[in-house]
Amino acid sequence: MTIKSDHRALYLQVIDRMKQDIASGIYKEKEKLPSEFELAKTLGVSRATLREALRLLEEENIIVRRHGVGTFVNPKPLFTSGIEQLTSVSETIRKAGMEPGSIYLSTSETLASDDDIKRLHCKPEDSVITIERVRTANGEPVVYCIDKVLSSFLPDDFLGRAESSIFSAIEESGETHISYAVTYIDPVGYHDVASPILECDPETALLVLKQLHYDTDDQVVLYSKNYFRADKFSFHVVRKRV
Repeated sequence: MTIKSDHRALYLQVIDRMKQDIASGIYKEKEKLPSEFELAKTLGVSRATLREALRLLEEENIIVRRHGVGTFVNPKPLFTSGIEQLTSVSETIRKAGMEPGSIYLSTSETLASDDDIKRLHCKPEDSVITIERVRTANGEPVVYCIDKVLSSFLPDDFLGRAESSIFSAIEESGETHISYAVTYIDPVGYHDVASPILECDPETALLVLKQLHYDTDDQVVLYSKNYFRADKFSFHVVRKRV
């Protein structure tokens, strides 16, 4: 069935039709779409109109175009979350009805590096604990996490029980409370370390969230760098007019 004209631009009608066809299962997740010629003929539009619609669908991460291979339907993210509130990955996974888990890769304590000094506002003689782990959903790896925190914020026996919550360990003494975080989000393609750990296909994109966590005195307490599978997670922000 071809696109029927209405008052909107044709490329917007194509976008709606493609979304409907994907939602109804005509085009399935990870499935290759017909060629541009075939799609344009089926929809009754020009290839220029179709290309504009496909460009916008790719911006919305609904499809992905692989040079020399074709256009594919992206899997719908399992986890969708706003980032206005500071919630844990475990909470996000539980809200999706799945069971969160952790695989600890390494925990180490070293003197602060130049980057640590800049991020954590510490001194060269301060020690920093680095925790690397993979967060899972129903046993499937979905987030690769690197956390850095000054050892002075953690209990003396933390390295011996590193599988506990980092937030809980920091706040255990009652002297420190994590109040807010400043987050930076960067999309990346294949990553030499994170992608294999998360068992990603070469074309699977990642979303990197870099977060500086502050206490009630506006002191940096924790630096986190989390690699999220873009085919599993999507994030949004509610913006209010002021």
